Amino acid sequence: MMYNNYIYIAVMALVSYTIRILPLTLIRKPIKNQFIQSFLYYVPYVTLSVMTFPAIVHATQSPVSGALALVVGIAAAWFGASLFQVSVACCAVVFVIELFL
Repeated sequence: MMYNNYIYIAVMALVSYTIRILPLTLIRKPIKNQFIQSFLYYVPYVTLSVMTFPAIVHATQSPVSGALALVVGIAAAWFGASLFQVSVACCAVVFVIELFL
């Protein structure tokens, strides 16, 4: 039913709004706890990684080519390749692997 969709959207909006507004209203002093500061520092990186990793592996025809491209991309970035060079290397790996599979 269409009515259920409006309920779902309203609940999602309420949850999103609550998550964003609660820290602003409850935490007014600077956070001095070193553990909480380091936790909050790494949250964006972990969230991005968790969203990106499955997409890298499953965006190709076979997960093997995606995983190999990920390994090649990490190695290329580790050895100082630019973002463009890393993306070209990953695309080439996927193309070659899927050509032979």
